[in-house]
Amino acid sequence: MIGASVRTVPPPRPPQPLAQAGPADPTTTAPATFDGSQAADQVSVAEEATDAPDRDITPAGLDRSTPTTISIPRIGVNAEIMSLGTNPDGTVQVPPLDQAQRAGWYSPGASPGEVGNAVIVGHVDSAKLGPAVFFNLGSLRPGDTITVAREDGGSVTFTVDEVKSYPKTAFPTELVYGPGDKPALRVVTCGGVFDQSARSYLNNIIVLATMTR
Repeated sequence: MIGASVRTVPPPRPPQPLAQAGPADPTTTAPATFDGSQAADQVSVAEEATDAPDRDITPAGLDRSTPTTISIPRIGVNAEIMSLGTNPDGTVQVPPLDQAQRAGWYSPGASPGEVGNAVIVGHVDSAKLGPAVFFNLGSLRPGDTITVAREDGGSVTFTVDEVKSYPKTAFPTELVYGPGDKPALRVVTCGGVFDQSARSYLNNIIVLATMTR
């Protein structure tokens, strides 16, 4: 989980995905505010994508290698990736708020390109910095691409399958962190309505993608 800070002027609301998962957000038309501290909470635009690969053919998994950068052309993301683990209470670490333009890789899981679900998390915005690395994550659509560079000098490209919004009370832990039989990517940030009293967004935006080259 991510902490909280104080924001007095509501920032622009981050884009929300078309698909809702679980109970629908009843206040999707209301402006949301964010205090800069909640981004990817786990439990204890441009033209349409072109040059789509053959989705029925999944490349074989690669050897393990630490990811270094993430590029998402649709939303203008080109960010460094830091390695993260878990907090003493078992929750997943997130990038420090003063580095909200960087993404974080959940290193106990698969690395991008390995067989399994590689997980990358990031802030949606910050009280000090404004829109953060994944502010526009909810704008992604099936067919968009995400490219992750790796420490071994190679890179892997994933094609987006789904973009969904889940209430944090119904976070799909198994879908995100569970095992998988193909190289896949999960990108997670916050979204939905901002709860002023809790100083936290109510939902998580989750992008599900599969490696295609």
